[in-house]
Amino acid sequence: MRSCDRLEEALLQCHRRMPEGPARRSGCRHLNKAFAECVVAEACPEESEAVRSLCSSGGTSLKRKQCEDAQLSLSLCLSRHQREFEQR
Repeated sequence: MRSCDRLEEALLQCHRRMPEGPARRSGCRHLNKAFAECVVAEACPEESEAVRSLCSSGGTSLKRKQCEDAQLSLSLCLSRHQREFEQR
């Protein structure tokens, strides 16, 4: 996950600079979100992209169903990675 290294370092720096509590949560929120999205996209690129494209806006009932299906696929992909990690 080398592509996420810079975001991880920025998030760690933010946590070092900000005191624990609401200020840190607020101040580091954008980095936390970006890092999480990066890790998910690295682990499950196709599923992550499908969620991004299908769930980005409202739409027809078909699009909402496709969004739900994409979210389920992403969840299953992440679960597979978690199980693999836990079995190490």
